[in-house]
Amino acid sequence: MQTESLKADDAGFARAAQILRSGGLVGMPTETVYGLAANALNGKAVAKIFAAKGRPADNPLIVHISAFQQIYNLVKEVPDSAKKLAEAFWPGPLTMVLPKAACIPDEVSAGLPTVAVRFPSHPAAQRIISESGLPLAAPSANTSGRPSPTTAQHVLHDLSGKIDAVLDGGPCGVGVESTVITLADCPPRLLRPGGITLEQLRAVLGTVEMDDAVLHPLKPGVRAASPGMKYKHYSPKANVIILDGTDRQYIGYVNEHAASGVMALCYDGDDAALAVPAICYGKSTDDSAMAHELFDALREFDERGASTVYARCPKPEGVGLAVYNRLMRAAGFEVLHLG
Repeated sequence: MQTESLKADDAGFARAAQILRSGGLVGMPTETVYGLAANALNGKAVAKIFAAKGRPADNPLIVHISAFQQIYNLVKEVPDSAKKLAEAFWPGPLTMVLPKAACIPDEVSAGLPTVAVRFPSHPAAQRIISESGLPLAAPSANTSGRPSPTTAQHVLHDLSGKIDAVLDGGPCGVGVESTVITLADCPPRLLRPGGITLEQLRAVLGTVEMDDAVLHPLKPGVRAASPGMKYKHYSPKANVIILDGTDRQYIGYVNEHAASGVMALCYDGDDAALAVPAICYGKSTDDSAMAHELFDALREFDERGASTVYARCPKPEGVGLAVYNRLMRAAGFEVLHLG
């Protein structure tokens, strides 16, 4: 298969919509990461997503819409809590899980009675959805388990020859996948942190619990209710180890373990004191910058040939909770607490 590279112009959007209506796959930009889109109402088309990514079939997908009213066709009912969240955060990087309507194929929901729905804010994503006339199932457009793609080039690196097209809408703004909250349970529960923080959700809804799988491996036998909960994700080829400690402790540990292939994912300014190659991913106080830079940095370690990456541990609060969550999964939950 020859993967087409489409521009974000009238011809590109028209071609993307045509491919999607015919049951094909298109890599599309969103404000979070690039998604691999297919007709969410066509089980055979959705199955192609799993084949192209090498994605386990028990990992549910998110359905993307281009107007709030479209959610009524996809779920059994829209509770007041969903309306409040939509008013506050849609369009934007928030996904809501609700009991699904009969039109949602099992391929989308991984056999669960719920469906995850999102209204992205990226204008190119909105246009592709609108022109196709379809709700679009779209996980991240990468090989399953690899760092998520934030540019069209990342998508082509992983999936060229496996999908029909990629539409280049430029680099993504947020850099990590959407926040996922389930409203199918009472009280609502955060399943995956992202650009919309737990604090923001609680400001709108009051009580919102945090699922244990946000910070820990999913327990054996528990089904994943959301993408990003069950498997090792976001991983470069290198072995990622998170170091939790002060500036001095982090720098000291890395320098003591300097060797060929060892590299560091660090805060701005740490690199000058390190005895190994380093990639900075933001100031310690700027968790949004860390979210934006994280996946690009993890991919760059592969390009540099890293075998071990020692990563600074972000504070698990605000958007930093999303960064911590992604790093924990990239590291297979390997954390060293220094001091």
